[in-house]
Amino acid sequence: MRIFTPRQELPFAGHPSVGAAWAALDSGLAQAKAGRLVQECAAGLLPIRVEQRDATRLIHVRAPQAREVETGNIHAKALASALQDLPRGKLAPALWNNGPNWWLVELADAAAVRAMRPDLPAIATLSVASDAVGLAVFGRACGPDHDLAVRAYCPADDIPEDPVTGSANASIAALLHHAGALPGAEGRYIASQGRELGRDGRVEVQVDSENEVWIGGRVQAVIRGSVDW
Repeated sequence: MRIFTPRQELPFAGHPSVGAAWAALDSGLAQAKAGRLVQECAAGLLPIRVEQRDATRLIHVRAPQAREVETGNIHAKALASALQDLPRGKLAPALWNNGPNWWLVELADAAAVRAMRPDLPAIATLSVASDAVGLAVFGRACGPDHDLAVRAYCPADDIPEDPVTGSANASIAALLHHAGALPGAEGRYIASQGRELGRDGRVEVQVDSENEVWIGGRVQAVIRGSVDW
């Protein structure tokens, strides 16, 4: 599998990885063996877990291991411009990489995430300067159906806001695990993303016993068709 934005090729992205695995199974192109697939992308060979929950097929991909990218104060001015006066959480903003680079910013709570009005030109400037695909914000939620609210912006790649972003959610999970601040129980939680765009994405996140991050959930089929080549 290869993944492209209008500006670049990405080594990993969770949304396309989950969708491509689902489409390969749905079309009969691939068959899961004992509920498993292996998918190759530029970031390497990624295990896929296939689960049948009632009548729904769920797909989870193990994301490449994430690491924090040390930046010092090089991007402090551009970061401050991109964040403006947003109410922050306890964790400091940081650049993380699990294939693509993502700026990760904890806001005070889910309400602050929902209310954010992004300065897209400032986020684009920060992204280009730091070789990041974009900026993702997250905040803890008190609702019964999700633990985090997430939004992700990639204006430098001509994607003002992404409805669901697996690579960003996986990096957020790695950051929270590193800080000892994972929500949910037993390393599992639900992230809500996309409501501000008229979507209701639910990302199932798990940090397993080997500190690997799995992301996934349901896939919504929108169009089916065929091409004679």
